[in-house]
Parts: sequence; C-alpha cells; structure tokens
Amino acid sequence: MLSVNRYRIRHRAQAGSGAARTLERLLQKPDDWLGANLVILAAASVFASAIATILAQRTGYPYAVPLTGALLTIVVIVFCELAPKIYAAANPEGVALHAAGIYRVLVLVARPALWLTNSVARGFLRLFGVARATAGPHALSAEELRLVVTEAAPVIPARHRQMLLSILDLERITVNDIMIPRQEISGIDVRESWEDILDQLQQTPHTRLPVYEGELDNLIGLVHMKRVAHELVRGTLTRERLIEVARGREAYFVPEGTALNVQLVQFQRNRRRLAFVVNEYGDIEGLVTLEDILEEIVGEFTSDPATVTHKDVHTERPGVFIVNASATIRALNRSLGWQLPTGGPKTVNGLLLEQLETIPDSGTMVRVGNYEFEVLQVGDNAVRTVRVRVPAAPKAVLPVSRAP
Repeated sequence: MLSVNRYRIRHRAQAGSGAARTLERLLQKPDDWLGANLVILAAASVFASAIATILAQRTGYPYAVPLTGALLTIVVIVFCELAPKIYAAANPEGVALHAAGIYRVLVLVARPALWLTNSVARGFLRLFGVARATAGPHALSAEELRLVVTEAAPVIPARHRQMLLSILDLERITVNDIMIPRQEISGIDVRESWEDILDQLQQTPHTRLPVYEGELDNLIGLVHMKRVAHELVRGTLTRERLIEVARGREAYFVPEGTALNVQLVQFQRNRRRLAFVVNEYGDIEGLVTLEDILEEIVGEFTSDPATVTHKDVHTERPGVFIVNASATIRALNRSLGWQLPTGGPKTVNGLLLEQLETIPDSGTMVRVGNYEFEVLQVGDNAVRTVRVRVPAAPKAVLPVSRAP
C-alpha cells in the first residue's frame, strides 16, 4: 500500500477501475487503513495467543505453554509478516488492488476502535507539537519530474526525453543566456546614406530588422521585410517610408533576467516573436527571439542534422578549435558537448576576463578546468578570438585556474 505507484493507480481509477478508485480513496486517508491494519493485527495476535495458551494448558505437559508461545511466534513472523510482505513487495500494485476491498471492510468494522485509538494517538502527538499528517495531492516537483523523465529511458526515445528535460530547464535559463549581444545586433541606422541602407535591406538574411537613429538605444521600431519588399524591388522605397513602417511596429522590451518559460508565455500572449533585453537603466543589452527559445527545446534548426556545428567555432585539428570569444558558453556546451562552467560569465570573453582580471595580450594562455585557452586576437578592449584545446573525454566542470 505504501510503495504502490499513486499515479498509476490514479490513471487506472480514471480509466474506470473500481478497485483502483477504492484504493485511491484509502490512500487519501492513511490514518484509517493503517489504524485498521494495526487494530485487526493486534486483536488477532492477542486472540491467537490466548487460544494457544488455553490449548497448551489442557495438554498437561509442563513445557507446553512456552513451546506453544515459541511456535506461535515463528508462525506469526514467517506466515503473517515476512512471507506476505515479501510477496507484496514483489507485486505491490496487484496486491494493493486485490486488498483494497478487504481494507475497506476492515476500516468499516474497526471504525469505533479506530476513532478511539486515533484520537488518543493524535492527542499524544499534539503534546509534542506534532501536527496531524494528511495525504496531500502528491504533486511532483520539477526535480522529481526530471528524475522520472530520466529514468523513463526504456519507454521514451532519447530525442523526446531530451526535449522534455529541456522544457523543464527553461525556468533555470534566462534571456541573458541566449540573447544576441548588443554589438552583434543587425539593424538599420537611418542616419546612414540611403545607398548603404538599400544595400543592407537587399542583402539581409533576416525577416525583421530594428530601425534606429544614431545608436541602438534610440530605437524607432521594427521593419518586417515583407512590408517593404515590393517597394524595394520597384525602387520606390524612401527613407521616410521606411521610418513610417518601422514606427508602425513598436519594439517590445523585456527586462534582463527573465526566465525563458516566462518569456515564452509572454511571446504568446503579446503575439510577438522578437524582444529587446534591457538592463535596470533601460539600456538595450541584447535581442532574444522566439526561435532562440524553441531551439533550447528542440535544438538548432538545420536541414542536415549530421552537419550541425556552432557558427562561431572552426576546427583547426582534432581536439583543437578556433573560437569567436563572443560566443556564449551555453551555446558551445550545447552544440559541441563541452562542459565549460555556466554559473558566471555568459561568453568566452567574459570567462577569460573574469579569470585574468585584466585585458590580456595575444598569446596569453588560460586553463579553465580541463580546457586550455590561447588568446589569438584582442580588440576594442575585449578578447576576439581564442584557440581552445579540448580534452579527449571531459568528465566534470572544474574550478577556473590560470595555466602556469
């Protein structure tokens, strides 16, 4: 009864099983059936002991009473305790379903005794400040659900299992972890020459572009390429028309630190696919899209899964990679199976600067756990490119330390 899978019982009860419904009701009131079990068992033991003693005395043998007591103890332990419990432990659900009806009758029969014994027990516990235990809804926590999914390997394909775990992980990941950094946002500055703007519109691979004046914080709005495609092809698009279209679609802002599960709901509620991440001062920190969140669940969108590689990584030789230092650590871990620490800085550049506490020169070597970084290029007060030597079989994320 105690080890039965409550969720399977609930499923069978909802499917129409009468025994499962009875068992589910019993499990909701553990005091009743546990008390009935103890009362009936104690009464049976006392009754059997009394009968055995009377019968032993009638035999007239001097050692009949102690021998009968010893024999009765063995019988009770083996046939009333160990054997039934071992059998029930091997098939808890089947035994519990068959015993549910019997327990229901026992609870009804022992109701008066149960009321008395339970009242005394609760009163005694209250003296020590122990509240009455009640059977709650037994809802699984996120960690328990994650464990259930992990252990469901025989029945859930690995791909589906990974997607379920990724959904559970959304509450742990924030928009800062997956956003496109501010310096990598592709947008249209209306102060640029009209020829440059037209070239950018014609060559952009994006369907939506932010339009701003001078700097990204002076955001005018968003322009969807399909809104200006016809005019762009005909050559009738003007700067004023572009600004008008951009103002017709106001930008959507979200605070940094927003969890992805929350942002996914916000995208759906506001019918948006793109949002700008702002800090506590209102400055734009980056850009997050609906596609970015979906990729956290299903992985990178690509036409050929066999050729998935991170866009910021180039293989120099086996185990050695040239990496864009603006790449996020989570993206590298996810795409390449690395195990770099994710608890601190978001990018490779941030990780190296945190360790060195200064802007390094080219050729500086840094070790992060089992990973060795060599700074190749530095510019604009940041590490731009690094060479990473990856261990053959990394086993754990180790503390950050500088290479000797």
